[in-house]
Amino acid sequence: MSSNEAYHEPGAGGDGPSESAGGSAGGSQRSNHLHHQQILNETTYLKPAAKQAYFSDEKVLIPDDDHTNVGFSFRKLWAFTGPGFLMSIAYLDPGNIESDMQSGAAAKYKILWVLLWATVLGLLMQRLAARLGVVTGLHLAEMCYRQYKRLPRWILWIMIEIAIIGSDMQEVIGTAIAIYLLSNKVVPLWGGVLITIVDTFTFLFLDKYGLRKLEFLFGTLITIMAVSFGYEYIVSAPNQGEVLEGMFVPWCSGCNSSVLLQAVGVVGAVIMPHNLYLHSALVKSRDIDRRQPKKVSEANFYFFIEASVALFVSFIINLFVVAVFAHGMYGKTNKDVLDVCEGKSMYDDAKQSFVDSVNGTAIIDADLYKGGLFLGCTFGAVAMYIWGVGILAAGQSSTMTGTYAGQFSMEGFLNLQWPRWCRVLVTRCIAIIPTFCLAMFSQMEDLTSMNDILNAVMSLQLPFAAIPTIAFTSCGAIMGEFVNGLGNKIVSILLTIVVIGVNLYFVVVQVENMEIKGGLLALVCIFAILYILFNIYLVIHMAACMGNQRLMNSRWVQRFVLPSQNSFSIKNANSTYASELTLNDNGIARNTIQNPNQNLTQRSQLRIATSAESAEAEGLDGEDA
Repeated sequence: MSSNEAYHEPGAGGDGPSESAGGSAGGSQRSNHLHHQQILNETTYLKPAAKQAYFSDEKVLIPDDDHTNVGFSFRKLWAFTGPGFLMSIAYLDPGNIESDMQSGAAAKYKILWVLLWATVLGLLMQRLAARLGVVTGLHLAEMCYRQYKRLPRWILWIMIEIAIIGSDMQEVIGTAIAIYLLSNKVVPLWGGVLITIVDTFTFLFLDKYGLRKLEFLFGTLITIMAVSFGYEYIVSAPNQGEVLEGMFVPWCSGCNSSVLLQAVGVVGAVIMPHNLYLHSALVKSRDIDRRQPKKVSEANFYFFIEASVALFVSFIINLFVVAVFAHGMYGKTNKDVLDVCEGKSMYDDAKQSFVDSVNGTAIIDADLYKGGLFLGCTFGAVAMYIWGVGILAAGQSSTMTGTYAGQFSMEGFLNLQWPRWCRVLVTRCIAIIPTFCLAMFSQMEDLTSMNDILNAVMSLQLPFAAIPTIAFTSCGAIMGEFVNGLGNKIVSILLTIVVIGVNLYFVVVQVENMEIKGGLLALVCIFAILYILFNIYLVIHMAACMGNQRLMNSRWVQRFVLPSQNSFSIKNANSTYASELTLNDNGIARNTIQNPNQNLTQRSQLRIATSAESAEAEGLDGEDA
């Protein structure tokens, strides 16, 4: 079978029945179906009564500065500013903040370069995700719906939901600790956990006031974090020379296995799997004319600049946290901190937290709560409360972006939508139940120690975002002239292998530390085997997307990996802007071949049209939204 035969005419998820190219009945049905459609877009297959994503009924217009012949426009950059900063919040959630603390306390400034390069790697992956959304008009989950068979995409959805819930638990823990600190222990931890349910719904009402106002709110929360942690950086006054050396000298002399594990934890905490799904959807909030390659290229350019600035800001904030605790906590024992706290108002709390079984001589095991107490004892109560404000802002902002990531995931993978309040209620309750039990019946140390376990869980999910992202952006039939070049393909694949390998090492170490035995160990081994097999499946699909002829012609791959009615055709890979579906005066859709430099891609239009038919065949609503 030829490569063109391996990839059938465009379709949705691949589970709908294929139709004969010359079947008159099929052509008649399609004509009647398109007769009832309005302008086809990415919402064609969604249920009309459903509440769509937050930018569905409001898109930011991009100013047209072409007549001014200005090479770079700050007006355009401002119009594109927003999605990158929302995406960057995942780099500043309470899990990341705690990982920063621990790396500073364990290795001082020696692994700051790991944080720097992990952020750079994150930027490269976010760039690919954003390009996918800009070029195709479909976000990553929607593309997965079209490119994977039903069972694989269900598995992908479950894995991404696990990552979102794990991140949500970290945000609940961070917010509860922040409220506990700011209320001077008046609000217990379990009370703070319950408050997170209410405050999330409160913030979700704010998006009714407009997209730009919502983005301004997120920008305000990032500013609060920058000011809060920047204040701690200034009052602690770390050695600037050592900070710069730690950032730019990729070496860690005298580092033991615990420091190596901490470096691995930094990488796992920074690169979030669900963030790729989020970013690919957020870029759709801008009104980009995909009929013109120049406009698409321009959008990719400005989105990359905006994401670079946003992640630079997030790196600086993370740097503040690492440096503060590297300067103050590195090499300190619990007794050292208690000596500093003596005579201070938080001394009694410190006595309960900075304890160990060796008379206080053990090195500090840093967490969010201990960090607040340490700052309060060292720099005064103001520093502790400012720390609490920063953690609260981190928890609240990441909670809202996590909610949107979950909504995009559900919309794309399952081709359905829930009301936002329902979506928040379900995911937040799943996150709160175990967290509430720990907060109610355990100690603070048990609550904060969940961070490592949750980071390990999210590290396992990274391949399920990284591999599809690389596969789709490296497919000429999907991306057309914006497909990844050979250099991009090689670099992205190698970096993904490194990051995934590092994260898997972190997971293995965490499992070993849990000392699992007996039947539970057998279950872990079975899960590991299935996990590896599914990753191999995704890699095979990625290689086929990249055009590997041997795989594309394999009957096994065609039957079990490639959708039976795929959403792109290899033969159309070069006709990037060759045709568009338009409506005539009577509302009947027809194909019109236009100037290739002025119209939407043939594959995108056909993908959307046939996705509605395939969705209807599967029992889903195929009407236009």
